[in-house]
Order: sequence, then structure tokens, then C-alpha cells
Amino acid sequence: MREYLLVFLAAAVASYLLCVFARELAMRFGAVAQVRDRDVHAIPIPYFGGMAMLGGLGAGILVARHLPFLGLSNPQVFHDAGVVLVGGAIICGVGVLDDLLELDALTKLGGQIVAAGYLVLNGVQLYSLNLPGTGQFVLDPTQAMLLSLVLIVGTVNAINFVDGLDGLAGGMVCIGAVAFFAFSYRLADANGLSLATTAAMLSAALAGACIGFLPHNFYPARIFMGDSGSMLLGLVLSGSTLALTGQFAGVQLNPTNGYDAGNWLPILLPILLPVALLVVPFVDLALAVVRRTRRGQAFYHPDKEHLHHRLLEFGHSQRRAVVIMWLWSALIAFGAVLFTLYTNPISVVVIGVGAVVTLGLTFVVPRLQRPGTPV
Repeated sequence: MREYLLVFLAAAVASYLLCVFARELAMRFGAVAQVRDRDVHAIPIPYFGGMAMLGGLGAGILVARHLPFLGLSNPQVFHDAGVVLVGGAIICGVGVLDDLLELDALTKLGGQIVAAGYLVLNGVQLYSLNLPGTGQFVLDPTQAMLLSLVLIVGTVNAINFVDGLDGLAGGMVCIGAVAFFAFSYRLADANGLSLATTAAMLSAALAGACIGFLPHNFYPARIFMGDSGSMLLGLVLSGSTLALTGQFAGVQLNPTNGYDAGNWLPILLPILLPVALLVVPFVDLALAVVRRTRRGQAFYHPDKEHLHHRLLEFGHSQRRAVVIMWLWSALIAFGAVLFTLYTNPISVVVIGVGAVVTLGLTFVVPRLQRPGTPV
């Protein structure tokens, strides 16, 4: 655990420091977010935050390479981590080009598929599914590739869609990464396997890179992650999940270590967890597609009706809207992990209290706000 903390800290420090250079670089090359009708920022903000987070991820993995426990782990751990990092560099490069040139949607989708394909072709993909009642179902190569590509590209676009308020996407991914770290670490520990896993290492580095970025990005933001950052975060988070399913193929839960053998959720969680961690952006993405399709627009046509826009209309400030969406993400992500690992009354109570608090902050606080009081 201490070595993972070092990976987290290394990624956080590197990301924090690199944001200063990334901001200056963006301003020099004119990669700046101008103010548009659908935006909520009032002044132009430089992009390239994704480049700083990519550097943070690289720093975290580099430090892990030289630690006494993680550095001597199975070579597959660093092979898969390296593949995800290179795939992240590819998709980050596509995002940088978009921040500079404003690529069309199909070109960006092509870049996403290339980056996702790099992961799949180098072994970071689904291999099998543990299905309730049937056991392990081995996917044929075509099924495995297609499902893996859909998972990666879907997660990438979900993060990209939700990146609309200062600090929103970075905080949500950080929460998801911490929750996924807890799950992957506990899964290895409960099955008596090595605690050095690609999923845990990437999750720790990803959380650190987000934490280092957030001081520069929380309202009022001094730098945006841009598409280079949002697509990078989505790819790394989904890559961590796929690495877990590959390295833990056939692993079963051990009821003597706190798991409920009758609970089928844990055996599906490596597949469902990205959806659980990112249910808020995935719901936002689905609503946007339905909304735009009904209008006769392309699904990628931008608008100002995302969930975070509606929170602002409801009476929340930018900061409070971001914190509330963080809370919803934390409730769902940690609720899924807690309920999966520890199906007992205490877990239900904790999740229930969290839900009541989050609902109250979302819907009650704005109504208690006095007219004219700043929100």
C-alpha cells in the first residue's frame, strides 16, 4: 500500500508542476478555449491540461518501476501499464490536434479507435466473462476485440461529454480511480494473489494525476484539460479495467475473506464497474444522444443542456454544482464497490445515509437559499 501511495504522490506532483508549463505552451501556440454560447467560462482559458496529466501518469509508472515491491512484480504488470500509457499518448496527441485545429467528430472518433485498437492488439482487452449460473464464458477473438473497443471508446466519450465545468471531469475520474483501486487491491488480497497489479498501479497514478491537475482547474480555472485530457482519462480508466479482467481471468471470490458467495455482482464488477464509476457521465451522454436525435441533430452536436447546466439553472453555483456531481459519482462508485465487497447491513446504512445527504444537497439547498444570496 505504501508503494502505491508513492506512485500516487509522484503522479500528483508531476502533474501539478507540468500544468504550469502546459499552460504557457498552450498560450504560445494559441490553444485557448474561447468563450462560446454553450460555455460557462467568461474569459479565454488555455488548454493542454491533458499533456500535464500524461506526464503525471508517466512519472507515477516510472517511480513504480524503481520501487522494491512493484519493481520486481510480474513483467506482465508493466507491459500492460506501458501499453495503456502509449495508447494514452496516442489519444492525447489526437486531443492536442483537436485543441489546436478543432478536428471534426469523425476524425476524432477515428483517433479514438486507433488508440483503443493499440490497446487491444497488444493484449489489453477482454478475454472472458464470468457469468452468473454459467461460469466462465471465453470470448472468441472477434467478440473480445469488439467488446473491448466499445468499452474503451464509450468511456472516452462519456468523460469527454461531461467535461463542462471547472474541475468536474478531473474530480469524477479521480473518484472513479480511487474506487477502482480499492476494488482491484481488495480482490487481489482476498484471493491470496500478488498485490502488484496493473489495475491498482494505473488507478493510483491516474488518481494522482487528477489530484495534481485539480488545483489549476477548479473554479476559477487557469487551465482546461481539453480533449487531450478528457480522452486520456477515459482511455486510462477503461484500460485499467481491461487489464484487471486479463490478469484476473478465472479468479473467483473467496467467501472466507468477507465476500458473499451468493452475490453475483462481484464476478461481473470488472465489466460493470466502469459503468458504475461513470454512470453520471454515461447517463449524460445517453440523454444528450436522445435529446439531439429527437431534434434531428447529429448526436455529437453541442448544446447547453447537460446535467451540469441544469444544476446551474436550478440555482447552484459552479463550485457547488461540481461538488454535487462529485458526490453523486462517489455515491455510485463507492456504493457499488462497498455493496459488492461487503454485503451487510452496515454497507446498506452507509450507502443510504450518503444518498440522503446527496439528495438533500442537490434539491433542498437551492430552495433554502435566500433571494439575492450568492450561490
